[in-house]
Amino acid sequence: MNEYVQTLIGILLAAILSENFILVKFYGICPFMGVSKKIDTALGMGMAVTFVMGIASAATWAIYRLLVLLHLEFMQTVAFILVIASIVQVVEMFLKKAVSALYKALGIFLPLITTNCAVLGVALLNVQKGYDFLLSVVNGVCGGLGFTVAIVLFASLRERVEKSDCPECFKGMPITLVAAGLLALAFMGFSGLKLF
Repeated sequence: MNEYVQTLIGILLAAILSENFILVKFYGICPFMGVSKKIDTALGMGMAVTFVMGIASAATWAIYRLLVLLHLEFMQTVAFILVIASIVQVVEMFLKKAVSALYKALGIFLPLITTNCAVLGVALLNVQKGYDFLLSVVNGVCGGLGFTVAIVLFASLRERVEKSDCPECFKGMPITLVAAGLLALAFMGFSGLKLF
């Protein structure tokens, strides 16, 4: 198998499983806890984050190359945040017009994608690892898919936990945090996975 294809497959599996932004690296916990009460809103948030991560990875790759040419690499974080904020604004306007029910369900968490450290984290990780354009976009999209998998799994767990009978002291946020910890522990089991 071609080494580049192996790298692509490795990025795909790592971003979704062994290096999941939420459950392994603990980026993006705010929307993870806030939007994971229902599966449909969790899926909507996951798809929005996946779209933003993919587009942001492509845009920040180009912006970083421009910053390198101008010898302004030290401005990468500021530039990346501005690009991510612009992309989120476009997504927010689209959802408000096209899918208003999802827009209302996501509420304040939709604009918070701008400050979601998972989106900025994937852009910085792409630069740190020296990924080319295709690898950056694949890492961004797969990181978003990993975010979606984690938040949807957690939403399904939360729906079941709410209907379960547990001690009074665990009801609400304590049992939610226990469930999140157990899910994170399960995903950390993929960290020993050797691909090739």
